Amino acid sequence: MSEVTNTTKGPFYFILTGIPGFEDSHIWISIPFCCLYTISILGNTTILNVIRTEPSLHQPMYLFLSMLALTDLGLTLTTLPTVMQLLWFNIRKISFESCFAQFFFLHGFSFMESSVLLAMSFDRYVAICHPLHYATILTSEVIGKIGLAIICRCVLAVLPSLFLLKRLPFCRSHLLSHSYCLHQDMIRLVCGDIRFNSWYGFALVLLIIVMDPLLIVLSYSLILLSILGTATWTERLRALNNCLSHILAVLVLYVPMVGLSMTHRFAKHASPLLHVIMANMYLLAPPVMNPIIYSVKTKQIRQGMFHLLFQRKVH
Repeated sequence: MSEVTNTTKGPFYFILTGIPGFEDSHIWISIPFCCLYTISILGNTTILNVIRTEPSLHQPMYLFLSMLALTDLGLTLTTLPTVMQLLWFNIRKISFESCFAQFFFLHGFSFMESSVLLAMSFDRYVAICHPLHYATILTSEVIGKIGLAIICRCVLAVLPSLFLLKRLPFCRSHLLSHSYCLHQDMIRLVCGDIRFNSWYGFALVLLIIVMDPLLIVLSYSLILLSILGTATWTERLRALNNCLSHILAVLVLYVPMVGLSMTHRFAKHASPLLHVIMANMYLLAPPVMNPIIYSVKTKQIRQGMFHLLFQRKVH
């Protein structure tokens, strides 16, 4: 089979896959997907609007939450076009350039989500372990620098893997396993030497998927030690309750992420349906669940939502 790359004459495209074995039911499967995407977009835009309009929420914790909502919104809007057009109109072709653009934003926002959760764990550590210095440590300038560092970190992490993959020849089937372009899926179609790509991917896994959760666990270990040193159970429960939303957000991201990585590495011959389910959980769970978690568990966000709705009704 001849090699095909983006330099080959004529259009080069990938072919996306819907839900294996349920192709005839795509129009019905689109209903829950449409609902999940709607919940994600409405939930995250509402949180952003509440934080923007409520002066009392212009604090470090909520500024980091707005970063998380922006990241979730970006992740949702990255996959929505290809998923819904496949389910609604059975449009399966995606051009070489579009696939790589989606690959960049999908993995970029995914890494950004991990980075923002790490920053939020640092925020919780400072708030609980050094409350008297909280305002002086996490100033607006510092938060802006953390946000810029997160963007640079994610762009610099994804760009090399994009260029490393783009230079390789694609000479096997153009058929991808999902309805969007994942690096793990695209690299299977390469017929060149992928050793360097594999080592770079392994380094990324260590630096982000492994390092970030370890640092989050370290911050919560320090928080736990600080809480155990407080005088009363009431103070301990209050401190833990302040961290609960963030802990749930961490679990919602990393459990599907680890599950997807394990499936791609150790269950290559498993049912294609399993791979599709794990990939969709990994990409849809955080954007859908985070707004719900923070709306339910954070009193200030709930009050801001009620205030926003009440204002609109009055006007």
